[in-house]
Amino acid sequence: MDDQRTTVLCALLAVFVVAYIMRWRSDPLRKIPTVGGPSAPILSYWSAFRFLREPKAILSEGYAQYHGSAFKVALFDQWFVVVSGHRMVDDMRKRPDDELSFVEGAEETLQTRFTLGRDTIDDPYHVDLIRDKLMRSLAAVLPDVIDELSLAVPEYICPQEGDKSEWDKVNILDVTQKIIARASNRVFVGLPACRNEEYLTLAIQFTLDVVKDMFLLGLAPVVMRPFLAECFSAARKNLRQSLLHLKPLVDERKAKMEAYGDDYPGKPNDMLQWVMEEALPRRHTEYQMAERIMGVNFAAIHTSSSSISHALLHLAAEPQYIQPLRDEVEAIVATEGWTKAAMGKMWKIDSFLKESQRVNGVALTAVTRKALKDTTLLDGTFIPKGTLIAAASYPTHYDEGIYENASTFDPFRFARMRAAEGEGTKHHLVHTSLEYMSFGHGKHACPGRFFAANELKAMLAYVVLNYDLKLPGDGPRPDNFCFGMNLIPDPKAEILFRRRQSAP
Repeated sequence: MDDQRTTVLCALLAVFVVAYIMRWRSDPLRKIPTVGGPSAPILSYWSAFRFLREPKAILSEGYAQYHGSAFKVALFDQWFVVVSGHRMVDDMRKRPDDELSFVEGAEETLQTRFTLGRDTIDDPYHVDLIRDKLMRSLAAVLPDVIDELSLAVPEYICPQEGDKSEWDKVNILDVTQKIIARASNRVFVGLPACRNEEYLTLAIQFTLDVVKDMFLLGLAPVVMRPFLAECFSAARKNLRQSLLHLKPLVDERKAKMEAYGDDYPGKPNDMLQWVMEEALPRRHTEYQMAERIMGVNFAAIHTSSSSISHALLHLAAEPQYIQPLRDEVEAIVATEGWTKAAMGKMWKIDSFLKESQRVNGVALTAVTRKALKDTTLLDGTFIPKGTLIAAASYPTHYDEGIYENASTFDPFRFARMRAAEGEGTKHHLVHTSLEYMSFGHGKHACPGRFFAANELKAMLAYVVLNYDLKLPGDGPRPDNFCFGMNLIPDPKAEILFRRRQSAP
């Protein structure tokens, strides 16, 4: 009997192995070259592990070998197709959403159905609010952002009174997350909630937990993800806790709307109010509103805190650029004040941030899409339904054929380009192109980049105007931390700040 069982089990195992190999051999993605290791069953997990640890090298290798075409890299749960070259990236990003979907690509990458909820994917009206309401309100809300920055920065950087010559060592990513969370929430939920430490801690932790959940859920089998998210998602737990702070605000505003009408005196002009005006006719709950508010918090805190940290690390590593930036800010603020118009005239500040985005960014790929149907790209590459595909932004930004001395951080590179080509917008921080994809490119480029750019420029301008900074020990800039397609500043990186001796 035991021999028969063993024979049956061996036979079943053999059938499974043969079926698995046959499926692998018939997979259309086999025709796309693999970079980073073997593509054979089981061995591809070693390729995925290598991509997790060495993504820059693997993407650069694929870009060099298959430029103008496509290659694939292994993830733990699927293959990820990467394209490069103007024609291929432009072809991909122009495809209709029912063929190559941005929303489904973002959902697959961030696992948002499990962290933010399916509603935010099926009815993403908060994205329209960012693209429309926030964009049109920039001039009105920017003074509030700058006011909050002017209070938050000195609270978290060199808070001690007394000797201005003392240097204050800060963990830069930790500090910028707190400052960006506070300044952004001045526009998201208004005063006084934007200064509530418990709420801000939740917003920051939610941002970190989305990334953790994304990574852990990506390792799990697809069928297990709903269960794991329901039981173990830290992001969902934070969402529920955020209601303790957001529900009272919603209730208060609903009461005023019912008592005095939609345009009651003192009605807030912030994201929460805009979300309520969209959510109430849909009969959405306070939890569904919280999903939207915490979602925009994730987008703002994750990207902007990393971006300003990158820039400040560059500035601390090369403090000779402080004075040129300071001279520009002083001259413009003296005539324009701290306004949107002033931000627009700060060419060097804008260039510094754009160059920092070019050499760093928040990801190594961009323009991510998910194939909703079988697709054939213009070079004949067949992309089967369900495949993730993206552009190789990191090696593009380091392409010597596009940027001279591409591996060198040249902070005023784009300011010189603007001066050479006149007042055009091509080299502005917010401008996207096939050569510059830090904010994505095309109709699905980051809708919040205009708000983020002004917030980042205001913070960098405020820092150079009021602080000196350098790296501890005057050492080199700390290397970034990469895991898969994601990139952040070294979480342990520190900067020494000192209040400017003759600050205005």
